[in-house]
Amino acid sequence: MKQLDLVLRNPTGLHARPAKVFVNTAKQFESDIRVQHGEKTVNAKSAISILTLGVRCGAEISITAEGADADAALEALKTAVESGLGEEVELRPEPEPEPGLEPEREPELEPTVEPGEMGEGVLHGVAGAPGIAIGPLFHFRQSEIVIHDGSSSPEQERKDLLSAIEAAQSELQELHGDMVRRVGEEEADIFEAHLALLDDPELVKAALERIDEGVAAARAWQDVTEASAEELGALKSELLAARAADVRDVGRRVLRILTGADEETPQLPDEPVILVAEDLSPSDTVALDLDRVLGFCTAAGGPNSHTAILARALSLPAIVGAGSEVLDLQAGGQAILDGASGVLTIDPNAEALAAAREKKRKRETRRAAALEAAQEPAVTHDGHRMEIVANIGGVAESEQAAQRGAEGVGLLRTEFLFLDRSSAPTEEEQFEAYRDIAQALDGQPVIVRTLDIGGDKPIPYLSLPYEENPFLGQRGIRLCLARPELLRTQLRAILRASEHGSLRIMFPMIADLEELQRAKELVEEVRAGLNVPPVEIGIMIEVPAAALLAERLAQEVDFFSIGTNDLTQYTMAMDRTHPTLAGKADGLHPAILRLVDQTVRGAHAADKWVGVCGELAADRQAVPILVGLGVDELSVNVPAVPIVKAQVRSLTFSDTRRLAEQALTCGTAAEVRALVA
Repeated sequence: MKQLDLVLRNPTGLHARPAKVFVNTAKQFESDIRVQHGEKTVNAKSAISILTLGVRCGAEISITAEGADADAALEALKTAVESGLGEEVELRPEPEPEPGLEPEREPELEPTVEPGEMGEGVLHGVAGAPGIAIGPLFHFRQSEIVIHDGSSSPEQERKDLLSAIEAAQSELQELHGDMVRRVGEEEADIFEAHLALLDDPELVKAALERIDEGVAAARAWQDVTEASAEELGALKSELLAARAADVRDVGRRVLRILTGADEETPQLPDEPVILVAEDLSPSDTVALDLDRVLGFCTAAGGPNSHTAILARALSLPAIVGAGSEVLDLQAGGQAILDGASGVLTIDPNAEALAAAREKKRKRETRRAAALEAAQEPAVTHDGHRMEIVANIGGVAESEQAAQRGAEGVGLLRTEFLFLDRSSAPTEEEQFEAYRDIAQALDGQPVIVRTLDIGGDKPIPYLSLPYEENPFLGQRGIRLCLARPELLRTQLRAILRASEHGSLRIMFPMIADLEELQRAKELVEEVRAGLNVPPVEIGIMIEVPAAALLAERLAQEVDFFSIGTNDLTQYTMAMDRTHPTLAGKADGLHPAILRLVDQTVRGAHAADKWVGVCGELAADRQAVPILVGLGVDELSVNVPAVPIVKAQVRSLTFSDTRRLAEQALTCGTAAEVRALVA
């Protein structure tokens, strides 16, 4: 037996996503692999078991492997853990506290119902999804699944369980595809995680063992899934404890199939309602009739729960974690649900209702007007034209972008093809994805950013060495130039797909002329081999050095796209994910604006255009300044496309130029935001 001791550096511990990468890595090997943390040892190929370890950042785990490929398994898992299991890793994690020496925590505030000026009472929960809902309360309760303990032969019960699991997997695959179309790939991956739970060998094994003891399949399955959910729910990590709802959701899906129960949804009243519930499962949430459900408030749950994530994706106002008091509220009573503040106002008075209706009306009017005019160009009052395009990370989002009025794709994050898998995508896989996206945009430009990994997006199968500071190491174009075959394969796929639409190539993390020229040489080498027409080539401006060299670099490219997230991080020397510094890493800091200004001037001097594809591009206070600085294109997340277009139409270019000039003279980001306000 081989053994390996490692320290986990993931900021939030071994939660669902890194656990999935860990388990998928372990499943590549035949050896029996175990993971120990504290006094507990579990199967490394079981996602639920890995989660129940409750491993925190800075904790040590011991991995043992026994079998013919044990050495290879341990080496692969070592690489996966040290490279972050698909996440940014902590560089100097704090050691896990010894038992009995846990740091004191601030007492958590219990949700309360208090009297207030707005009405009879105000219930404080946790903001789950923004939006205002006004209407009567309705108690949502899942229909009960009746389990009969009578059992046929163990052989038949085993067959019934495995058949039900297979049917549930088919349902989840179909649901995943539907959700990709409705809300995008990132949120839809919640149901891929459910598929992984159904494929958990320890969960199935435990249920089959119960059946062999004479327990009926339905009872056995309910027992083991509930036990797993309770174990997860007892963990101190809120993020890990939230996964208990996912286990129960998966368990109920199989149980319904096993018992032949109808997939009943509660009968809703004729008028739209605000749902009140103990909790909603992800499956409950996506099945809600949005014409009859205004929003929901749950007693349990948190802002990181999959239910809250789906509510935000569905634009369904939601409050979570409101406490058991919510279950005592009278059905049919009027309420105001403010998902942004986490406040539920019960029996509001006329003044509160009027204020909430006006707030809701203004929000909906803005959104409706923006959506109605989504296909119209973004032109200021005095005739200045801006291109508004989309940031996307998959094929489904390309279709949504076109529907929302995007004038192309300003940033295609190709990492979606490389993450959460055990080997690199083939040229053909990449070609098909790029081709489908190009065709979905129907001739509009699609800027394909070459693979941007390292730093916050490590990939285990590339066996990247551990770096003390990955954000300053081999990342983006540096890594791809060091692994030219990886880049050549991607360039071949992009150039082949370019014959099916208007694709452009963009290189990330360019810092100097030499890197750019080497990358361009590779493009030309691949293009000549394929004998296809040339495509436009651009670079990301996200390193201060590139912004300072903008005038020189502009002579070598067709366009720039400013990545304000990284540009801010590198300029301010502040990690944008740091718990205390992230709020200060503001892209509206005058230093960042001066780099944007210098980049625009350098590009325009060479008659090249400039886009912005960072979060700043959709920031309402930043948009007028970016327009005024002369940025030619804003690339934003798909839902923001019509809203940003509408905002640009409300501006006057001459005013934005004066505003931008004033912003450049400010001393802090707060001054800039006050200026805009």
